[in-house]
Amino acid sequence: MRAIRWDVLAGVFAIVAIPAYSQVLMPSSAPGGSVRLFSTDAAILEAGETRKDIPCTVTPAKPFLGFDLKFHAGYDVAVPLKELAGSDNHLTMVFRVYPEHKPEEAAYFSQHWSVPSIDEDAGGAAQLVGSFDVGEGKYHVDWLMRDRAERVCSFSWDSEATLPAKDKQIALDIEAGSVRPAESEPFKQEPPVERSDKENLNVKVVINFAPQDTLSATLQPIDTNALLSILRSIARDPHIGRFSIVAFNMQEQRVIYRQDAAKQIDFPALGQSLRSLNLGTVDVKRLSQKHGDTEFLTNFLTQEIVDPKEQPDAVIIAGPKVATEGSLPQDAFRQAGDLKFPIFYMNYNLNPTANPWRDAIGTAVKTLKGAEFTISRPRDLFFAWTDIIGRIVKSKLGRPAAASGPAAQ
Repeated sequence: MRAIRWDVLAGVFAIVAIPAYSQVLMPSSAPGGSVRLFSTDAAILEAGETRKDIPCTVTPAKPFLGFDLKFHAGYDVAVPLKELAGSDNHLTMVFRVYPEHKPEEAAYFSQHWSVPSIDEDAGGAAQLVGSFDVGEGKYHVDWLMRDRAERVCSFSWDSEATLPAKDKQIALDIEAGSVRPAESEPFKQEPPVERSDKENLNVKVVINFAPQDTLSATLQPIDTNALLSILRSIARDPHIGRFSIVAFNMQEQRVIYRQDAAKQIDFPALGQSLRSLNLGTVDVKRLSQKHGDTEFLTNFLTQEIVDPKEQPDAVIIAGPKVATEGSLPQDAFRQAGDLKFPIFYMNYNLNPTANPWRDAIGTAVKTLKGAEFTISRPRDLFFAWTDIIGRIVKSKLGRPAAASGPAAQ
């Protein structure tokens, strides 16, 4: 019974320790505004002293640059379970983050957890986490946590987010000195972009929403966020006037979502479609098909790239490496001749040294005289897209009017 009870407790705390999506920016925390705090909380934050009425250990997380081109910072908190023993307990965290020497520009956050019933002799610790986003700069954090009995744990630290000198030209998606809540909705809609009337490019994006690990039964958040960041980089480019999106999953060998010739990518609809993925099961029919994955990918690439219904200004393929049981019949792509548009492959690969070989899609793209870019770090995404959009614009401007006419309608 004790082992079972521990498993239950561990499961409960694993759930509440998910990065702080219940964490909220407190009202009126814009620069120059005021925030309503309990007087005791305000005094503790202002004092900046360390208190351990609740014996907790706070470990600040060093800001790191994500594929979304924002710095992600935060903290981990360990609390002995015996300190939370009993029932009907509740933990509240309040913290503020502000640029160095500018407390008047502080952003205030709150976060809450309901604690399950815990035995007096429980062992182990609850692991809680919180996160927030910042732009380049130095910051100070004052943090506290209190339980229902008003016991307090508090801590303060300094943090710095900076780009290496070689990456200073990267345009971040958050201003220097800014503090924002961690994004809780990965498929939120992009705000409108002022598009260029000069190029008005029409691009087709073919994206494989799949995990890095082909044996994984779920699409991991790190993979989803990286692939969405690639898609958002494309969606935000003002040179592009129309988007055609085809999302597929190689493991399930099917198209998940399609959007044709739209002025804006519908991210919420894409997110809804991805919920249909069921990577933990295998269709019996697919098991009986020898080299079914090779046949699917060949037919899919032929339909979407070699013989498209409409000629785009460029086709961009994105996704992790694809492993197939057999080689794709390259003759099918060689017979396509020269495409009337450039093709690019943004290969998302977090560990290129472990898997340096060209995959099935990369081989097909090479046969079609396209270009492949490996995306392992945020800087790779920025520089790859800068190169790609430059090539697309150059390709369209250098194309005869008759060839570019249909895409410019």
